Amino acid sequence: MRLQKFIAMAGVTSRRKAEELILEGKVKVNGVVVRELGTKVDPNRDIVLVNNKKIKPVEKKVYILLNKPEGYVTSLKDTHSNKVVLDLVKDIKERIFPVGRLDKDTSGLLIMTNDGDLAYKLTHPKHEVWKKYIALVKGYPDNNKLEKLRNGVEIDGRLTSKAYVKLIRRNANTTLLEISIHEGRNRQVRKMCENIGHPVIELKRVAIGNIKLNGLEKGKWRYLNEKEIEYLKNI
Repeated sequence: MRLQKFIAMAGVTSRRKAEELILEGKVKVNGVVVRELGTKVDPNRDIVLVNNKKIKPVEKKVYILLNKPEGYVTSLKDTHSNKVVLDLVKDIKERIFPVGRLDKDTSGLLIMTNDGDLAYKLTHPKHEVWKKYIALVKGYPDNNKLEKLRNGVEIDGRLTSKAYVKLIRRNANTTLLEISIHEGRNRQVRKMCENIGHPVIELKRVAIGNIKLNGLEKGKWRYLNEKEIEYLKNI
């Protein structure tokens, strides 16, 4: 079994993040630091340490849906005295991690799990999992600007993929938009809106594929049901 898959199966983090840990020299196999992504391990014989802590594959898989409030960072721990999303799920005994990320100022749907394979599937670009956001932006973007969002804008030197954009309503000095994307670039929706001259005031993720908040209060969480878990595994 590849080392990064073993780490993901242990519920430490996703497979992609596991690769980063390996490259950063934070993983040991039988006492030796390993930086080679192709390293194979035997779960029954080899001793694997991540950040000097022994890990082993989890037996019980846990799938959580959290309505993340603004002000929380999507990480396991923070070195800058920020609040982290794990603070909101302290009742969960299993070691879980967030799937993907929502920036500190963004609220909404966040899946947390110890299933590294599912996390890999939901975050890898090749699977094109659609995420839906509600964005309150400054001003009144006209049809040309909305069409630009739909067809792709340049952020960080690369053109974004096509997006679904719907105008919900115009307010006094703002506009409410529904924006769906299947990429997962850093602060992508905010950068897209900034590109057309209408920066985001508030941003909330309301769906990942067919998984929705469905009235879940901000700061609260629930277990995904069997139907939802099966849907995500078959995306």
